[in-house]
Amino acid sequence: MANQYIRPIIITIDGWSSCGKSTLARELASRLGFVYIDSGAMYRAITLYFTRHHIDWTDMGQVDRALQHIELSFHFNAELGRAHMHLNGENVEYLIRDLSVAERVSDVAAIGRVRDFAVAQQRRMGKDRGIVMDGRDIGTVVFPDAELKIFMTADNDIRVARRFLELRDKNPDITEADVRSNLETRDYIDSHREVSPLRQAHDAIVLDNSNLTPQEQLDIALGWARQRALAV
Repeated sequence: MANQYIRPIIITIDGWSSCGKSTLARELASRLGFVYIDSGAMYRAITLYFTRHHIDWTDMGQVDRALQHIELSFHFNAELGRAHMHLNGENVEYLIRDLSVAERVSDVAAIGRVRDFAVAQQRRMGKDRGIVMDGRDIGTVVFPDAELKIFMTADNDIRVARRFLELRDKNPDITEADVRSNLETRDYIDSHREVSPLRQAHDAIVLDNSNLTPQEQLDIALGWARQRALAV
């Protein structure tokens, strides 16, 4: 189906890890002609920088100095039809998907100074509206007045299976037990951190995709987007 123009609005997609937030957000933005912003990639890139430069993220002085040297940007890859995360001019899209980054990103994302740094950039990206942004606190903190807020969830076993299949090609030695442990740890940190914990916005619509195909969930989200755009 061809892209269908609707009035530019802000759409936020929050939820648990490995629920397919990025996949839905990317497809939804493409179909609506909106800009897709992967907020999780921003935190992953910051985590990669901290790891590379041996930053002690319990030391706020080191964190503050490191953030002054981080420049994040998204560059559209026409060949793949999607934007890639760049860290200080380097394409790190694939590096930030490694399990070594996934194991640390929730700790880094829980730091207040890091979140302030990322949220300021995210709000600038959305000033002209017409965006779809996914993450953990987009509908509650970054854009609390967004026209459409979606909160994604799925059965835990299904989430583990999806994440395992995603990582297995990159790391043949990974096990489902590794993936389950990582997801459980990330879920706990994301929902219990002091700053901007993961929670469902009071006006968010829940999308449980445990038994939905990608096309089915996209059709549902498109319907919601069109309804909200007409109501603006």
